[in-house]
Amino acid sequence: MTSVHDRIDPEVAEGLEGYFKLVGPGGLGAISDLGERRARLGAVMAMAGAAAGPSDDIETSDHLVPGPADAPEVPIRVYRPEGADGPLPGILDIHGGGMTTGGIETEDFPATALAESSGCVVASVEYRLAPEHPDPAPVEDCYAALVAIADQAADFGIDPDRLVIYGASAGGGLAAGTALMARDRGGPRLALQMLLYPMLDDRLQTPSSQEFVDIGVFDRGLNAEGWAGLLGDRAGGDDVSSYAAPAREEDLTDLPPAYIDVGELDGLRDEAVLYGLSMMRAGVPVELHVYPGGIHASEGMAPMSALAARVNGYRQQALARALA
Repeated sequence: MTSVHDRIDPEVAEGLEGYFKLVGPGGLGAISDLGERRARLGAVMAMAGAAAGPSDDIETSDHLVPGPADAPEVPIRVYRPEGADGPLPGILDIHGGGMTTGGIETEDFPATALAESSGCVVASVEYRLAPEHPDPAPVEDCYAALVAIADQAADFGIDPDRLVIYGASAGGGLAAGTALMARDRGGPRLALQMLLYPMLDDRLQTPSSQEFVDIGVFDRGLNAEGWAGLLGDRAGGDDVSSYAAPAREEDLTDLPPAYIDVGELDGLRDEAVLYGLSMMRAGVPVELHVYPGGIHASEGMAPMSALAARVNGYRQQALARALA
């Protein structure tokens, strides 16, 4: 029988080996100390940004916007294409990191690239991290940032009628939870929710969540650790809000159109696909891609690969259609 590792796209497999050389054998999940893991992620992302070089086409600015009741302010970093006239579409970018790592600095390179490729104003949000700040802190911070960029759209040069919420991995789960909040609280209307290999289900009962345990990129162990950090003893139990774990939501009507992508060999594959199917059944327009040979964050592991070109191309097309 073909092993899981033999099924990985060859270019992605080569990129994965390069990743292990930077991070260490077994990836971030093999680093037990959370502080060290956060530092290592920061170093890797800084190297990626340095390799890409500075962008002369994007202006950046840091802001503090009104936060939820227990956090009066939420930091955001805004990226705007230089010289662009008039209000532009706006994207709220929510970083990944398993709910426990990442931030504005680690997201700087991806957010810059997103602003360049989309021609949109991108606002990256520094939500509070678990386990120091468990649920509902992260999703409440993200919702506060969404409300702020909508309310202050003129100040940021954003068209409030063309707003997208965008997130990968944990950020994809938070994007889905924020979209649910916006619907339920009468918040900003979204043109699109872009959920990239989203972390949606704390119950860890799908076949894919149990199958992929040793690839080295957000395997079952890191997934379980992230949910435990976010939810504590509630993880997997009955007392979990769908804003924290959107796969638990039973009513998916009246949500904005969705774009979802995930790798075939990603532990988050099944929950991403099932969430997309559930939205479709509720009448929500959904574009869903599952990439053969893809793992978690394939495009980041092998940015020059043919698979990354397909992934990024479809994402750019979806954004352009939603914001036309």
